[in-house]
Amino acid sequence: MSSVIAGTRFSVLDRSRTRADRPPGEALRDTVAMAREVEALGYDRFWVSEHHGVPGVAGSAPTVLAAAVLAATRTIRVGTGGVMLPNHRPFVVAEQFGVLESLFPGRVDMGLGRSVGFTDGVRRALGRGKGDADDFAAQLDELLEWFAGASTSGVRALPAEGLVVPPFVLAVGEGAVIAARAGLPVVVGDLRDRERMLRAVDRYRSGFRPSPWAAEPYVVVSGTVAVAADTGAAERLLVPEAWSMAHARTHGTFPPLPPAERVASLPMTAKEREFYEAGLRGQVAGTAREVGGLLEDVLADTGAQEVLVTTSTYDRTALLDSHRRLAGVLRAAREARLDPLAYDR
Repeated sequence: MSSVIAGTRFSVLDRSRTRADRPPGEALRDTVAMAREVEALGYDRFWVSEHHGVPGVAGSAPTVLAAAVLAATRTIRVGTGGVMLPNHRPFVVAEQFGVLESLFPGRVDMGLGRSVGFTDGVRRALGRGKGDADDFAAQLDELLEWFAGASTSGVRALPAEGLVVPPFVLAVGEGAVIAARAGLPVVVGDLRDRERMLRAVDRYRSGFRPSPWAAEPYVVVSGTVAVAADTGAAERLLVPEAWSMAHARTHGTFPPLPPAERVASLPMTAKEREFYEAGLRGQVAGTAREVGGLLEDVLADTGAQEVLVTTSTYDRTALLDSHRRLAGVLRAAREARLDPLAYDR
């Protein structure tokens, strides 16, 4: 049996999620350790994220964290999912990625998003406002001009100028349209909302204009993928994030992840439980065979060239096991392409 999975790249985004009763710095060290494991498993990329003033996320400086990951690995591509461009000056972002590419040539990806700080307080601390996200297209153009040496300011972004750091756009809101116009690869999430994902992919492909960065559309679909020995174990991986997201939706702050077994004893209002149960539904979770089938459906529907796995959970050992089992699904699919009987062994 052949599988579209065999021709697809698989990558991992680690959000450096903090855990209940653990120091935030541990989450960052966990991310670096996970990158080494993911590299050994044969994944294509390892990305880190940007969040400010969020108790549940330690990754507030993605280019700094990416440097640590690059130094701890040897071959895997490392990038950001993403640097939120409205929070920064494009000139500084170009300089930062220029330094990374100079230190680790050929291994750096520049994932870019258009979100601003989550709360008014964070936006004030960053010196930004909600409206700054509306300028994302212009900020993106300016950033790419710094790499091309096309700025008319008389200033040069060194050492970025002349370097090639592949840019990706996170498709939030108008992100898919902006990515298409700029001729850049796009990252679309999440896997649960298939219709919304397909609309974004269609808008991207229909509006794509070839550029020096990409001759044709390149689609990365992203979301939670949880694989375990049985369906129940895979679903337990989803519990900490589902509860934390429900808490954030009802209390306005994203807390550290609790252990799955603790969630059952936590009180929830009716609204919290509604959000919590919604967070558990429709995820790509199950045994290796179940997840393989679900991913085949996603890839057949979207035609995506890459899957970016964004799973977060309290149990890091179980998370690594999930990544390992997913890598096994990919290996089996590739073996099946060479030997049609291998997939069913």
